[in-house]
Amino acid sequence: MCARSARTLISILCSLASSVRQHSRIPPVSSAILPASQELARDERLLWSGIPRQGLVLSPTDAFLIPFSLLWAGFAVFWEITVLSTGAPGFFALWGIPFVGIGLYITVGRFFTDRARRAGTSYALTSQRVVIKSRNNTESLPLVALSNIGISERSDRSDTLTFGTAPFPMGFLAGSGWPGVKGPPMFEQIPEARHVYDQIRAAQQAAITSRAV
Repeated sequence: MCARSARTLISILCSLASSVRQHSRIPPVSSAILPASQELARDERLLWSGIPRQGLVLSPTDAFLIPFSLLWAGFAVFWEITVLSTGAPGFFALWGIPFVGIGLYITVGRFFTDRARRAGTSYALTSQRVVIKSRNNTESLPLVALSNIGISERSDRSDTLTFGTAPFPMGFLAGSGWPGVKGPPMFEQIPEARHVYDQIRAAQQAAITSRAV
C-alpha cells in the first residue's frame, strides 16, 4: 500500500512536469495589460508595460521545495494509511487529515495558485513610478524612492526584477506559491528584463534630476 502511494505521488509529479512543459510560455509585450493607462498624471508617460510568464512554471527554489513537499505528503499519506489499516481510534485519522491537505497543496495545489496569481498580474513603468497591479491591489513605487533594484536572470530569459529585499526565507521562497510567503515587490519572470532594468535606471535618473531642478 505504501509503494502504491509512492507511485501515485511520483505520477502526480510527472504529470505536473509535463503540464509545465506544455503550458509555460513568455507572452509578447503587446498582449500586456496596461495597469497605469488610466492612472497617469498629466506630466507622466508610460514607458513600458508587461505581464509575467504565464502557465505552470517551476522556479529554482523548487529543487528544494519539491523533494520537501513529497516527503511531507508521503509521510502524511503513510500516517493515514497506517491509522486506517490498524484500526486505531478515529481521533488519529482526523488528526492526519489536515496534514494530508497541506501535503496536497504544497505538492500540487501551490502551482495552480501561483499560475492564477500571475494570470491576474500586470506591470507598468512610467516616467515617475513602477506599478504592479494584481486582481485586488495596485502597488505604486516612486522611482526616486527606489534604492535597491535587483535582477535575477535565467537561461530561458524569464528574468525577474526585484525592488527592495526581503528577510530569509521570504526572499528565497518568493514567487514559489508557498503559503504565507510575501516577497519584495517585483517584475516577475518578464522577457527582456535587462532592457527594462536599463529603462528603470534611466527614468529614475531623469526623475531625480527633474526633482532637483
